[in-house]
Amino acid sequence: DDETLDRYMLDAVEASPDRPILVDKFLEEAIEVDVDAICDGTLVVIGGVMEHIEEAGIHSGDSTCVLPPHTLSPVIIDEIKRATVAMALELHVVGLMNVQFAVRDDLVYVLEVNPRASRTAPFVSKAIGVPLAKLAAKIMCGMTLVELGFTKEIIPPYFSVKVPVFPFNKFPGVDILLSPEMRSTGEVMGIDPDLGYAFLKAYAAAGLKLPKRGRILVTVKHADKRHIVAEARTLTALGYDLLATDGTWRALKSNGIAVQRVNKVQEGRPHIVDLIKNREIDLILNTPYGKQQRADDSSIRSAAVAAGIPCITTLAGIRAIVSALGALRRGPASIRTLQEYHSERGA
Repeated sequence: DDETLDRYMLDAVEASPDRPILVDKFLEEAIEVDVDAICDGTLVVIGGVMEHIEEAGIHSGDSTCVLPPHTLSPVIIDEIKRATVAMALELHVVGLMNVQFAVRDDLVYVLEVNPRASRTAPFVSKAIGVPLAKLAAKIMCGMTLVELGFTKEIIPPYFSVKVPVFPFNKFPGVDILLSPEMRSTGEVMGIDPDLGYAFLKAYAAAGLKLPKRGRILVTVKHADKRHIVAEARTLTALGYDLLATDGTWRALKSNGIAVQRVNKVQEGRPHIVDLIKNREIDLILNTPYGKQQRADDSSIRSAAVAAGIPCITTLAGIRAIVSALGALRRGPASIRTLQEYHSERGA
């Protein structure tokens, strides 16, 4: 808003002596895609195409991502790969390159191109069984991809999921809402032929304790109410009890979903935060919208962190969590080594 912009222009730009002003156009409801590629100057090989779970606008380091992409069409994926190859050759890249794309309404946008290794290179290397950084170093010393025997993209017959790890439990009272500012301090991965189990393994590695049964609080912004109905129906079918604030409660109730209404903080006690502090809620699905609602819901998210209750703040993240809960209810995941996964495709 105007007040925030005035404060930024007066104070924040003082941190830079030249005071540059960068204006970005934000793409709403766009899918972000990360691509790692390796180039020796004449040949480009795609290391991996990663589809982010969170929408574009959340820092890529804070986004959960899936390799290979699970919702993008083959046409879009081909366009992304074609653009990556063209940019690597035009930029005369020798070594690794990372490109961040955004996809909206079947249009592919380039967010940024980095002619270097990115934080996703280790994840991609483990997913496909190829040491990309090692190969890139040899290429920078004069070897070619043909000499190194890596001339074709590897698409694994399983899903690899990268999940960020956040330090929120170290900072009482902090709001866990994700933004363009990176907040994660690490990341983990889960691998499985079933995407739900891959999510489940990654969340477990990140320390997210998903409930096998219990009560789930659902409170989402108006634009997400129609989309949350299918996920809520899945959760009730899995045996979870749903609680919701008034607007979400009405949306779910009108669609025939069993749900209990709970008070917002300003509506009187007992309210949501009371239930969270009393450990009467096992999982929170909360997508706030607008400045006032973000401020109101921050007390919910802060209480969730203090109580050690998982709290998901994006619609795409909710879908991933529901997928993981479905896997959790189906039974324990199979555990295999990276070497076993890589041997399946002859790595």
